[in-house]
Amino acid sequence: MTALTLLLSPPKRRLLPVVLGGAALAVAAALIAQVSGDRGIAPVAATTDISVGNIDVNVVGKNPEDARQQGWLAAEVQAWKKVGGPDLPPQQIESMVSAVLIQKERVGPRRYVATLGVVFDRKRAGALLGAAGEQAHSQPMLTLPVLISGGTYTMYQVRNPWQRAWAEFQSGASAIDYVRPVGAGGDSLLLTYGQTGRRSRAWWNNILDAYGASDIIVPVAQLQRQWPGGPVKGTFTARYGPDSTYLDQFTMTAANDDALPQMLEQAVQRFDRIFSLALADGKLRPDSTLGHENIQISPAIQALLDAARAQEAAAAAIPEGQTVVTGPGAPPPAGQVNGFTIQFATPSAAEVDTSLAFVRATPGVRSATPSSIAIGGMSVMRVGFAGDLDALAAALRGRGFQVSNVAGVLVIHR
Repeated sequence: MTALTLLLSPPKRRLLPVVLGGAALAVAAALIAQVSGDRGIAPVAATTDISVGNIDVNVVGKNPEDARQQGWLAAEVQAWKKVGGPDLPPQQIESMVSAVLIQKERVGPRRYVATLGVVFDRKRAGALLGAAGEQAHSQPMLTLPVLISGGTYTMYQVRNPWQRAWAEFQSGASAIDYVRPVGAGGDSLLLTYGQTGRRSRAWWNNILDAYGASDIIVPVAQLQRQWPGGPVKGTFTARYGPDSTYLDQFTMTAANDDALPQMLEQAVQRFDRIFSLALADGKLRPDSTLGHENIQISPAIQALLDAARAQEAAAAAIPEGQTVVTGPGAPPPAGQVNGFTIQFATPSAAEVDTSLAFVRATPGVRSATPSSIAIGGMSVMRVGFAGDLDALAAALRGRGFQVSNVAGVLVIHR
C-alpha cells in the first residue's frame, strides 16, 4: 500500500499546476472574447432636421436611373404630406430635402421598388411646418436598452436589433438628452442587464461619471415569437433611475422577422414620447441620491479626512509680503476641484480637439475629458475645475465662449 501511494503521489503533484494553468488560460480567453469581436453600433449624430422614415414607393421609369429618380421624388412628396406640409410643387419640396435614406430597395430595368427615409432641412422647411421654438431639455440620461429574447437578457454583449434601433434613432428634436454608448470594448463588461438591478449609488456614480450622464433610463423590449417565421410580439417597458422605477408599458406586434426592424423603430419613437411626457410632468428628474456630494461617509472616516485637510492647511505657509485676497473674488483653495458637465457643439472632428484645447487652457480648469462625441451634433465633456459652476461659466466666457446654464449643465458655443 505504501509503495502504491509513493507511485501515485508525484504525478498528482505534477498535474496540479497544469490544471491550474489551463483554467487561467480559459479565464483569460473568456475575458478577451467578451471585449473583442464584432460588437458595438455607433449612434447617429444628433440633428434637429425633420426625419421621416418607412416611405414605400413602387414606380416605373425609362431606365433604372430614371426610375430611381422618380421613386425618390415620390417619396419626398409622401414624406412632406406625412409631416403635415402645405401643398407645394414637387420641385419646391425637393429643394428642402437634405438627405434621402435608403432602407431597402430593388432596382429593375425600368422599375424601382424601395422603402426610403427623407430628411428635411429644418431651416428651410421649419417656417412652412410651424417649427416649435425653444423647448426644455432633460439632463444627460444614460440609455440602457435591454433586449429579452429566447430567455436571454442582453444589452451590449452582442449586436442586436434593439440596440441598432436606438443607435439609429434621430434624437436631435427630442426633449431628452440621450447618452447612447457605442457598446464596443469595455461597454460589454460594464453595461449589462445585471447593472440595472444594482442599487449602490456609489457604483452608479462611477458609471454616470464615465459617460457624462446625470441619470439612467432603461427601455426594455421583450420579444416573443409565436412560431418560426410567424408573428413577433413585443412587450415594451419604460423604466428610469437607479431603482429601476416603472414608468409605462405597451405592446406591439410584427407580422414576421422582416417587419421586426420597423416595429422596433416605432417602439423607440413611442418610448421617446413616454420619456418626454414624463419630463414635462416632472417625473423624469435626476435622482437626488445620485451625485458624489450625497454619498454618506462614515463619521470616523470623515474625522480622518478633516484632520488631514487641517494638517495640509497648516503646512501651507504663506510667503512674507504676499497679499491674501478674501471675499467673493478670492480664488478657491488649491486642492478644491469640482466636476462639471459641459455640452459643446462639434460640427466637425477638428472642432472637438479645438474646443477641448480651449477649455483645458481656461484658468482654473484642472482636467477636461470627452465622455460622449457626436460629430455634427452636441458632444459632452467632463471638466474638473477649481471653483463653482458660476466661476467656471465666467472663465469660459473670458475665453470667448458663449455660455448658457441649462439645469446645472453648461452649454458652450464659439
